[in-house]
Amino acid sequence: MTLLSWLNRSPDKFLKLLSEQAALTLNGLEVLEDFVNHRGNSDNARRLREVEKEADEVRRILIDELNRSFVTPFDREDIFALSRAIDDIIDYGYTTVDEMVVLGVEPNEYLRRMISLLREATFEIHLATQRLKDHPNVASEHAMRAKALENRVESVYREAIASLFKGPKDIEHIMEMLKLREIYRHLSNAADRGDEAANVIGDIIVKMT
Repeated sequence: MTLLSWLNRSPDKFLKLLSEQAALTLNGLEVLEDFVNHRGNSDNARRLREVEKEADEVRRILIDELNRSFVTPFDREDIFALSRAIDDIIDYGYTTVDEMVVLGVEPNEYLRRMISLLREATFEIHLATQRLKDHPNVASEHAMRAKALENRVESVYREAIASLFKGPKDIEHIMEMLKLREIYRHLSNAADRGDEAANVIGDIIVKMT
């Protein structure tokens, strides 16, 4: 293989790593959804931790490749920012499970709705990373769908918070409110990172086209 052909091929590894990271994040959100749909199954909690570690490893490899590579398919800053945003999504997914277990919080309908929407948004981000190179316009459509889903998560979040603060009855009710508010915030933050990932994808596409 000539030096020129190696330089022309090497950028593909970043797209593959981003796609792999997004795929693992989607897998993590699927496990999270299963967790809340089956009343906090401990096997799912362990599995999500394993997936989160796998995703972290892919991100470490991506950053190492960034530091070592001469050629990248688009701006290094955009690669780093997209990888970080995707990583934050699964991190918040894991902290959601972790705090639900530690605080003894049972899944409710608001949690299920928010997590289902997050899983859908993550699926769109995953598809966008797969389409970036050859079909940037399709990737843009997926990014826009992810942003729309993020808005729906925030709508459910506001609905959940409003319901949470309707007339606390006693100290136990107040404690439950505080626990749920923290968990709702994790999911809202995850949605924010999904929106950030979609924005970075949009920036990349503008620079590519």
